[in-house]
Amino acid sequence: MATLVLTVVGDDRAGLVSALAEQVAAHGGNWEQSELAELAGAFAGIVLISVPDDRVDELTRAVQSLEGLLRVTAHTPPAAHADNDAYNLTFTVLGNDRPGIVRDVTTAVAAHALSIDGFRSRTLDAPMAGGTLFEATVQVRVPSAADADAITSALERLAGEIQVDLSLG
Repeated sequence: MATLVLTVVGDDRAGLVSALAEQVAAHGGNWEQSELAELAGAFAGIVLISVPDDRVDELTRAVQSLEGLLRVTAHTPPAAHADNDAYNLTFTVLGNDRPGIVRDVTTAVAAHALSIDGFRSRTLDAPMAGGTLFEATVQVRVPSAADADAITSALERLAGEIQVDLSLG
């Protein structure tokens, strides 16, 4: 079996996921994992599928034929180099919205050679405070050889520098 990662994007409307799932199933593929979302009228996602080796090209052509509904890109992920002792670190950033928060947070994460496994963000009205709040939940994969205390300290320093609240969990 081969593994494919599909990235999909298109204007949101009913039936997009169904059309993609139909092509995957019709060509012997198995839908294993996905992250799909609608944002501002656009639909986007990433889907991990397995497919028999002899049907990879056929399935790839089929999902790419959904052009008009979805733009689909298929690629084979690199072989994983598992660090069985690695762990996830999740933190939440919450503070007054301003340009540069995402850059500052991701720069701190990259400085410790951490990979972002998940990043969700949104803005919230804060009528009592007279402004807008920015909230992000970030999940990073921490290699077993990494200095967890240094990472935690860097994130806590960042929270002080950009005036955000940081909670680790």
